[in-house]
Amino acid sequence: MYTTATQSMTFEEFLAWDDGTGRDYELRDGFPMPVVDPNAKHEDVADELCVILAAHCKDLNLPYIPKRQKQVMTGTHPVSGREESRRADIVVFDQAEWERMRQTSISAAAYVPPPLLIEVVSTNWRDDYDDKFNEYEALGVPEYWIVDFAGLGGIRYIGSPKQPTITIYRLIEGEYFPKQFRGEDRLESETFQSLSLTANQVFEAGR
Repeated sequence: MYTTATQSMTFEEFLAWDDGTGRDYELRDGFPMPVVDPNAKHEDVADELCVILAAHCKDLNLPYIPKRQKQVMTGTHPVSGREESRRADIVVFDQAEWERMRQTSISAAAYVPPPLLIEVVSTNWRDDYDDKFNEYEALGVPEYWIVDFAGLGGIRYIGSPKQPTITIYRLIEGEYFPKQFRGEDRLESETFQSLSLTANQVFEAGR
């Protein structure tokens, strides 16, 4: 069981809220909803990828700060108008935005659309391929990666036979356009144009 809030919250109120259970939540239609805990392989893939991207940014002095498991304000519910958020596996912040937060006491979160969001697929893969896809596209996030290291996604997303796949969506005129990478394919990212990383290198931590 999890503790339910009796009144709706704003995004900032949600960030300051703590039910004392230690569980992770997202803000859905103004109310905290628990996030399904990922398995160990999921965590290893996300952790390793974040380390790789952080090192890449440092080595090339790129203006980005990759962080794990940060809240992203995704806007408001279309009916109620209450604020909503997602807890993304990896948020790549603009360095200037990160420095702005460092100068304040506010919670570290994506209050504005970040340059890149990354989700690592779990058994609830529809969240990443459907719900979060639509929300991040509407939010205007320029680049969105779906890292499906176990090939769990639907056939309509990763084809048949299913296999581990990284789908990188690029926002063009308000719509996401995908490109997929498998095996020894080198990832192609608008955000990290000099990144030399194959799909298999990303998947390795989950094997």
